[in-house]
Amino acid sequence: MLYIAYDNCYAHPLPEGHRFPMIKYELLPKQLLHEGTCTPDQFFNPSPVDKEIVLRVHSADYYHALCGLTLSKSEVRGLGFPLSTELVHREHVIAQGTIEGTMHALAHGVAMNIAGGTHHAYANRAEAFCMLNDQAIAAQWLLDQGKAKKVLILDLDVHQGNGTAAIFSAHDNVFTFSMHGEKNYPFRKEKSDWDIALADNTGDAFYLDALKNALETLKEKVQPDFVFYLCGVDVIADDKLGRLGLSVDGCKQRDNMVLRWCKKNEFPVQCSMGGGYVPDIHTLVEAHANTFRLAQNIYF
Repeated sequence: MLYIAYDNCYAHPLPEGHRFPMIKYELLPKQLLHEGTCTPDQFFNPSPVDKEIVLRVHSADYYHALCGLTLSKSEVRGLGFPLSTELVHREHVIAQGTIEGTMHALAHGVAMNIAGGTHHAYANRAEAFCMLNDQAIAAQWLLDQGKAKKVLILDLDVHQGNGTAAIFSAHDNVFTFSMHGEKNYPFRKEKSDWDIALADNTGDAFYLDALKNALETLKEKVQPDFVFYLCGVDVIADDKLGRLGLSVDGCKQRDNMVLRWCKKNEFPVQCSMGGGYVPDIHTLVEAHANTFRLAQNIYF
């Protein structure tokens, strides 16, 4: 069975001007249920992640300021959202959803989170809608529990996973890979273990060929025993915050390639949803839904 983390807080309302990025979190599970891809018993509701688990990745000073809503005005501007107790709670639930997803993936091969991919969150600061780095927290938890020895974070969001790269810059047991838009945010990139920077308007053929070659290399070079996949769909042409040129079908082929690669090589994989800001909400939900449909069909 495909297990999917989802909580009503994922679709937490925001003030006018900030709502669009949040709508998809409410619509996607409804779509998956409506079309019969998933059933209600496949969704699980995480509780908030434990503080001590978060502090294995995030600094105590930052974490306490975040939870106490005492971040400076400049730090809140860097976040991009108005800071609130509800949003901080949401981040804790998302992180726990990714942790629990690792356990489902170890048992069943794959698990999903309808949210997450908060890869801009650094150990000591929030950035670009990201407060707690869910996949970094889950990767560290997995290692601390002795359930993995070598972790690959495969980040295919259109934006570089700068926070994740910085968090694990000195960790030999976590390999960070980011394939992203060269000229897109963040404009000052961190150094992942392997970065592939793509030119504006890169289309399906070039992208998929580059990814195929990268996956072959990662298998031999990293030999992971667990994969975190950040499957943002902001690589699609016309995305409001992207600059690449993939079609919806090209994005689907990307997910198909990654998930079949993980299954073939018996790499358990946890998928966090990541970015997606195509103005047409129907296209946006369809692109995200494709990832879940593929996971269901390939593994079950």
